[in-house]
Amino acid sequence: MEKPIVSRLKEITLAITGASGAIYALNLLTNLCRHYQNVHLMISDAGRIVMATESDLKLPESPAKIQPLLTGYCECEPSVIKVYAKENWYAPVASGSAAPKQMVICPASMGCISSIATGASNTLMERAADVVIKEKGQLIVLPREMPFSSIHLKNLLTLSDAGVTVMPAAPGFYGRPSTLEDLADFVSARILNHLGIENHLSEAWGYNS
Repeated sequence: MEKPIVSRLKEITLAITGASGAIYALNLLTNLCRHYQNVHLMISDAGRIVMATESDLKLPESPAKIQPLLTGYCECEPSVIKVYAKENWYAPVASGSAAPKQMVICPASMGCISSIATGASNTLMERAADVVIKEKGQLIVLPREMPFSSIHLKNLLTLSDAGVTVMPAAPGFYGRPSTLEDLADFVSARILNHLGIENHLSEAWGYNS
């Protein structure tokens, strides 16, 4: 992990779904907290279940109780992470007049991808993504599924055509990673690159020879 940044960007939205890949979500959250003043966070019920299965972090249902746990995990200031319930329609991420212009869904389940591609907006997470798209902001999704069906591919193409960056969590191995955290660092580094944030989480191609 990189050291905290003194001068940080204002805010970003992060959504965590129930797809496998909790290590990517936690690694990214930690790094976003180092670069942003506020991280608006949403995690689905399935996301909490997967996180408890794939890590030692068992999150309660209450957003108010989730916030201090993740603050401790990320070792950030209490004011940085703001957690919202799935039906909190008063959250700033639900409105184009207040939502951050950048959002990442990591990992992104194909169910979530489908809802966003069709404009369903059944949950706050889906509405937040819809807002970023309609406001011409930057939305990055990291789909986690194998193999992709034709339905999945069509939905991903729909998002791509709408300006969404589709970034499968597919870490490179040219840096010869030795731990799972190295792989997660690679994915977070690529996301940060696309967010316009210079970082040194993972060596770029051509600099490790």
